[in-house]
Amino acid sequence: DVQLVESGGGSVQAGGSLKLSCAASGVTFSNYSMGWFRQAPGKQREGVAAIDRDGTTVYKDSVKGRFTTSRDNAKSTLILQMASLKTEDTGMYYCAVSRRTCQPSIPRADFGFWGQGTQVTVS
Repeated sequence: DVQLVESGGGSVQAGGSLKLSCAASGVTFSNYSMGWFRQAPGKQREGVAAIDRDGTTVYKDSVKGRFTTSRDNAKSTLILQMASLKTEDTGMYYCAVSRRTCQPSIPRADFGFWGQGTQVTVS
């Protein structure tokens, strides 16, 4: 079974940084695109970053220049480095798997096998 486990969330002040990790198992990690999504209370889950099998990345406009995603295929791990955090970055962050090439809009419908999420709170 595919399992995705996110970690690294926490509470930080605005302007701070966090590093999220997503450990994947039950899947040949290098064969898939990976994405990061977030969901704030009362809002829809939205894509914030994604990375193709070849390492090509796409980002939501509001996080460009602040968030960086990367992957370690040997460790089946996805990383989201977040800097200059803003209060609007608050939410539950999820990683997910996709068989498709990443699209700039990072559509939720392209992704499946969601993790349980890790909470990020920026105050």
